[in-house]
Amino acid sequence: MTPGHLLPMGMRELPSPWNDLTRCRRPALAELLPTHAEQALEVLRASLPEHRHSVHDWDESLRDFYDDRDDHTLDEADAWLPRLMPTTADVTRERISQVLVKWSELGIPTVSSPPTREQIDTTAAAWATSVRQALASDAFALLERAAHLGHDGEAARLAKAYVRVGLAVEPEVRLLLALGRPRGEEALLELVHDDKVRDFRPYVRSRLLLLRRPRYEARVQEPAPGEEPSLPPVVRELPYGWAAGFQWPADLPATEQNVARARAILQACQPAEPVPDPVPAPTWGGRESEDEEPPAWLEVRQVMRDLMPYARHVTRERMIEAMRECARLGIPGVPPEPDGEEGARFVRRWTTWIGGWIAGEVFTWPGLYVDDEALVTPWTMELAERYARRRRPPTASRRRGWRSAWSWI
Repeated sequence: MTPGHLLPMGMRELPSPWNDLTRCRRPALAELLPTHAEQALEVLRASLPEHRHSVHDWDESLRDFYDDRDDHTLDEADAWLPRLMPTTADVTRERISQVLVKWSELGIPTVSSPPTREQIDTTAAAWATSVRQALASDAFALLERAAHLGHDGEAARLAKAYVRVGLAVEPEVRLLLALGRPRGEEALLELVHDDKVRDFRPYVRSRLLLLRRPRYEARVQEPAPGEEPSLPPVVRELPYGWAAGFQWPADLPATEQNVARARAILQACQPAEPVPDPVPAPTWGGRESEDEEPPAWLEVRQVMRDLMPYARHVTRERMIEAMRECARLGIPGVPPEPDGEEGARFVRRWTTWIGGWIAGEVFTWPGLYVDDEALVTPWTMELAERYARRRRPPTASRRRGWRSAWSWI
């Protein structure tokens, strides 16, 4: 890279329209045929940085440049970047300095006049990374359209490399999804076990689940002769599945039969001893904030929900199968094998939690009829107290699993 240039020679020499950094590039690329896939591969080879170069790693001062600007001048400020650097060959430190001068004239509060060296360095690094990200995204989009033309090996290799450096992750994973099995699935399985993928691993794993879900659905259809049920008979007969969170219909009538079923399930699901860990909340999401990384048990539960969609599917054999699948998917904290105390504890804990979710939804149902003497009875209160004594008070992010039982006392 010659002095002043922020992009390597390979990117500066890209042919049109790949070298175009204006708004004209996307329409021009949309007209390219899938047979231009070799061009896309060349763009990716040229744009791949040697080290992690993710836009997600920008520091706080750099985020200020991009996020702390006046909304009225945002579009005008952004327009100066491609206006002064319309092609990849024009991306230089000198032109970044010119952009910052224009920004200071626009009154951008985080840019001084004249710009400091630190401001120039930070914005130069950001813009160079953004260019790499934009070109890689477009190249992977073209490869996705050409997924049937036989570039699987090189495309998968480059997709994995870009995920590891944190650039254009979503387009790359979409490409691997389009490649399907075995090539795309093998690549995704490799990535979920790679520490370099870092905070993208939950997202990669969620896409991998889409490829593996047909296997789960086929497994559900298989008969289960000789399998050891993990839940009591009355619970296995529950017609409400995991897809609805085991929720009982809000308009379910308080008939003698429904009341008897509710009482029998609550009696059957009582834990024999105090449950040591908080029961994970069955609500989808389960996070206080969207900025928080989803806890690992949410991913475990997704796998179990797919393999055991109804209470009747919850068997010891399928719990072990789910545990092995979670380990295969690289979900943290899951023992790789059922043998030993860790595997046995995993199966016991999750069986108890599933029973707890079901009981929590059963408690919710009579809570909808607080004035109905057929449901709010002494036995309801007694069972609620028993359940509550088996648990610590639930935290804010985990309260729903046993919230209903606590609400009775």
